[in-house]
Amino acid sequence: MRLALASLSLLAAPVLAAPALAAPPVVPFEVPAEPGLRVETVADGLEHPWALAFLPDGRMLVSERPGRLRFVARDGRLSAPIAGLPAVAAVGQGGLLDVALAPDFARTGLVYFTHAVGTDTANRTALSRGRLVGSRLQGVTELARNPVAKTGGAHFGSRLLFLPDGTLLMSVGDGGNPNIRLNGANIRDQAQNPRAWFGKVLRLTADGRPAPGNPGRGWDAHVWTMGHRNIQGLARDPRTGAIFATEHGAQGGDELNRLRAGGNFGWPLVTYSREYSGRPITAERSRPGMVDPVSVWTPSIAASGLAVYRGTAIPALDGALLAGGLMSQDVRVIRLGADGRPARETRIEVGARVRDVRVGPDGLVYLLTDEEEGRLLRLRPAR
Repeated sequence: MRLALASLSLLAAPVLAAPALAAPPVVPFEVPAEPGLRVETVADGLEHPWALAFLPDGRMLVSERPGRLRFVARDGRLSAPIAGLPAVAAVGQGGLLDVALAPDFARTGLVYFTHAVGTDTANRTALSRGRLVGSRLQGVTELARNPVAKTGGAHFGSRLLFLPDGTLLMSVGDGGNPNIRLNGANIRDQAQNPRAWFGKVLRLTADGRPAPGNPGRGWDAHVWTMGHRNIQGLARDPRTGAIFATEHGAQGGDELNRLRAGGNFGWPLVTYSREYSGRPITAERSRPGMVDPVSVWTPSIAASGLAVYRGTAIPALDGALLAGGLMSQDVRVIRLGADGRPARETRIEVGARVRDVRVGPDGLVYLLTDEEEGRLLRLRPAR
């Protein structure tokens, strides 16, 4: 079976084989409801909102995929679009994607965001940053972009996660389905090319350069993990330091993974997913030297947005992973056992495509719904 890989530290290059774990559980589409929570609307009127970040003054930043960034006030009022953003390629799944505040935002005002650049026939995932001054981003600079362009509007990724050492993780999708070709081959095969950015998690400095201590050994200097399809959920447990990701499968086979430096997570050589036609992608579910998922969703929930809840405002969720589902239109609540495998999974019904999941500074959980008239929602105890 696919071996779990463990590094001497999350940021160290060496990856050592650990004893094989049991096969990951395949989670059914329907799971029990999570009791004791209610969903309330904070704001509406957002066009395909994609990501959420909390400002020190209590306001929130929300990105909209067509290329806008807005403030949301505490009372839910939406601002006009923030000025200064570059044009984005709002192509299919592309556009303005994740947004993250620099760890020293209170001093620098720096805001990082991922976005698609280019055209329908030649586009890439990019990382930019600017300084938030009033209602404008100033000095916007592109820090990194996929060196290779692709066609079509699928599988850009892209989530951002700052680590305690100040480095930045950035996910990049595999570029698309088998109908997208690159150099005569399926573009998704690039997820297994260690020198390509497709299907990878990058680890960067605050200026977008390769971070010291990345795996190297024949890999592109920016690459931290490989073998992913399309990561759209990325979160760190503030108590344990574990880093988790959720990624889309094709037909079934969505994965929850625990990321480790230098790990190869198998796509598309090893997967529970099938082609949209129903044809198997591969007969392999596990392979020595590749990292097994923590769990697999079949049928697909279309996992997008991920948080680890640590707090007292909703005591029942403490320690749980919260995974948004686009297709399932809910939030999956995953509690891990001592062996690192899911001990229990429940769901919070939302009734709309959940694009992002964040834990606010007030300890409550905030969600974005991916709709033409998208909403910012909040989860709180029912009583």
